[in-house]
Amino acid sequence: MRLCGEIEVRDREETLINLDPIQSGGRLTADAMKAVIAYGDGYSVCDACGKPFRLDHIKKPPLDAFHRDLAAFVNMDVARVVPGARRGFQAVTHTLVEPGQPVVLTALSHYTAFLAVESAGGVPREIPADGDHRITGEAAAATLEAVTREFGSAPPLLMVDHFDYQFGNEHQVREIAKAARQYDVPVLYNGAYSVGILPVDGKALGVDFVVGSGHKSMAAPAPSGILATTGEYAGEVFRTTGIRGDRTGRTFGVKEVEMMGCTLMGATVMGLLASFPHVRERVTRWEPELENARLVSDALASIEGTTILSEVPRNHTLTRTDTTGSFDGVARRHKKKGYFLTSALKDRGIGGLFPGATRVWKYNTYGLTRRQAEHVASAFREIARENSIAVR
Repeated sequence: MRLCGEIEVRDREETLINLDPIQSGGRLTADAMKAVIAYGDGYSVCDACGKPFRLDHIKKPPLDAFHRDLAAFVNMDVARVVPGARRGFQAVTHTLVEPGQPVVLTALSHYTAFLAVESAGGVPREIPADGDHRITGEAAAATLEAVTREFGSAPPLLMVDHFDYQFGNEHQVREIAKAARQYDVPVLYNGAYSVGILPVDGKALGVDFVVGSGHKSMAAPAPSGILATTGEYAGEVFRTTGIRGDRTGRTFGVKEVEMMGCTLMGATVMGLLASFPHVRERVTRWEPELENARLVSDALASIEGTTILSEVPRNHTLTRTDTTGSFDGVARRHKKKGYFLTSALKDRGIGGLFPGATRVWKYNTYGLTRRQAEHVASAFREIARENSIAVR
């Protein structure tokens, strides 16, 4: 089936239990679907825009109140919507980092954090992960001390994930923020895998910036996200333009430099807005999500030759597993090679795994019902038994 021309119908969410590691938290709500249709035109949210001609001042639809609600949602003072978490990173690095200055990231930071540092001319320095693939406050303190000695002054910024994209492991954000305070270094919290799926309190964590991803964890269209900060840094990162045309003398009011004026218009911001009441409610139901994640990871771990590479018990629904000693052995002799696993899962109504992956791969159980989680757990065990792999 095709929507039109060569554009195929996408029915993954309707026909399969989707375990794709980056798609689960971004499934649109029914309200967001309706908002996308109604506000799909490019500048649709600008119908009632008046002075000062800025997105966060529009009252109909209620984008002004939405910005305030977003800040309260993560317990920060000021928030803006941005075209994805990566643009939130970039706004902060462009504000705080001068060319040649070091920025502390982690050994598990997303590539977009590195690109944000590079775009500002910064020099990356990584906090090493421990043997369990976790970033600790102690390691952060040691890295900050080493970087300060190397460059002769403290770095202007530290960026840390709450849950990283490689393992879905939880890192010691509070302890890392405390270490940064000793050096007077502001902290950017990357909540791409947390803001919108579990409770986040920026001030309780002791961070200065909270970045979230709308399309990864807030049931919103791509590209969308949020950047929130404290009153201390709001005037810097959300500074307004002061430039003037040399011939015309033109100025541009209260447009914000790092936001390049307005950020999200039409379907992206309205999908984010329409899903927000649901997102605000669903973060209160994190424990059942963890129970489902542990149910599936336990099932995989019961298959001989399979190792859960993420921390156990799971503290997140994103999990990295190694089936080199189990399913990959089947792949080496199966006529479908590595595709046998995704094929067997599809036969059971399950999709989203990287096609052909039978060695090291990731999956995400977020949003599954208990019945679906039990079905996924049983499916992995069944496939193992069918292919003569022992199940404990």
